[in-house]
Amino acid sequence: MSLWTSLEPASATVDPGGSTTVRLRLRNTGDVVDEYRFEAVGPVAPWTTVEPPSLRLYPGTTGTVELTFAPPRTPDATAGPNPYAVRITPTEHPEAVTVPEGNLTITPFTEVRAELVPPTVKGRFRGRPRLAVDNLGNTKVTASVSGSDNGDQLSYDIRPGNVQIEPGRAAFVKATLKPRKIIWFGAKEQRPYTLSVQRSGVNPLPVEGTYLQRGFLPRWLATFFGVFLALGITFTMLWIAYKPNVGSGATERVAEAAGTLAPAPSPTAQAPKAPSADALAPPAATPTRQAGGAGTGTAKGDGDGAGAGGGGSEEKKEDKAPEKTAATVVQQRAAREPDKRHICYRIYVAGEGWSDVACDGETAGTPGSGKPTTAVNVAVFGTKGTTSGAFVYNPASTDGTGKYFDPWSTVADGVDNYAGSTEKGAPHMLGFSINVDNGAGAVCQTSYVHNGTWLDMVCDNPGQGLTFTYVGTHDNNLWIEAVRLTV
Repeated sequence: MSLWTSLEPASATVDPGGSTTVRLRLRNTGDVVDEYRFEAVGPVAPWTTVEPPSLRLYPGTTGTVELTFAPPRTPDATAGPNPYAVRITPTEHPEAVTVPEGNLTITPFTEVRAELVPPTVKGRFRGRPRLAVDNLGNTKVTASVSGSDNGDQLSYDIRPGNVQIEPGRAAFVKATLKPRKIIWFGAKEQRPYTLSVQRSGVNPLPVEGTYLQRGFLPRWLATFFGVFLALGITFTMLWIAYKPNVGSGATERVAEAAGTLAPAPSPTAQAPKAPSADALAPPAATPTRQAGGAGTGTAKGDGDGAGAGGGGSEEKKEDKAPEKTAATVVQQRAAREPDKRHICYRIYVAGEGWSDVACDGETAGTPGSGKPTTAVNVAVFGTKGTTSGAFVYNPASTDGTGKYFDPWSTVADGVDNYAGSTEKGAPHMLGFSINVDNGAGAVCQTSYVHNGTWLDMVCDNPGQGLTFTYVGTHDNNLWIEAVRLTV
């Protein structure tokens, strides 16, 4: 068997979200009729279509096959040159496989999205929102973050001020807002502000939020203090002004006593009578009521100690077994292996409840079940705690992606961390962001996405600020069905 092939052109360029076509020409240089089957291989194979998928050629004849490349506009379409190949398998001689190779260059694109978590913060002296910056492009993004507001009413402490985000990853920036003027008495005041994500050569991306500043003391308390102070001053003034009229009646009493004669003594003085026997007798004892009975007798019990309580009986309550959460399992593993890091997790399946707890790379959930996940429960040991937030279905989306679900949760080692919701009718979870304390390890993850396969294993990058790893996808029509996590 002999076959001649040619790719025209051998190198092609395509924009993410677009398509391009390359022709594959082949000639049967053998002496028998043969049928050839075509299969795209390489990293761009999922986005490659071969038409027709097979071709029958007579000896000495030439045929043409079109290869259509259509990479999506997502971070998965890596910018730059991407090698590809086509496996050609002849039917008559399947062992004689030919693999012509080419090169496809995917152009870079940048797409950045930012969201405040939460959009409204409350406080008397400061507010602490977080800015989530997502890199939805296929190239690394470097940006700085700054804050501003009308009237210069707030000061901003933003850490880190500069972030570098890999394609498909997210970075979180902590901001501390401090009002320049304290409200000592009075109602709340809204102070709108803006955090801007600035990149070189591109207009800033503004994200608006609201700081709700509370008064140090409520207005009613100020009124109460004012009334109390006024009453105190009034009472003091009346006390000082009041002078009672004090006079002495000693002289009148002495004169009255001098004019009164003492009575004459009686001719016969009788001795006082002795008290009667009845007067000396002690009073009759009154019957006392027993503490537990209704009369003067002692209440009888029924053998269970009920007599001491007036004849009642105590109901025994059955203790319900505690729920087996990620924290209880990770604490058990930590007790067995205290010198290692551990992470345990489970997912909440809509209509079914929590899955079994899995740990350290085991599978939580059922791949291919088709049932959506609405919440995740994670606990760690040896990483100084973890922070997590859910990314859920957004019915109001205009670009086919979901949104972050409030609130975010930060917990310590051995404590349950929950993201998402277990309420009835809660939106299904497209994914979630998670990290551990900077310098205490890294989170590696992979997930099984609805109508798909296991995604590649990805780890966060400790030491680069507040970098999170994102589990799942941003697609509004997909959700995670199973996860595997390690630290």
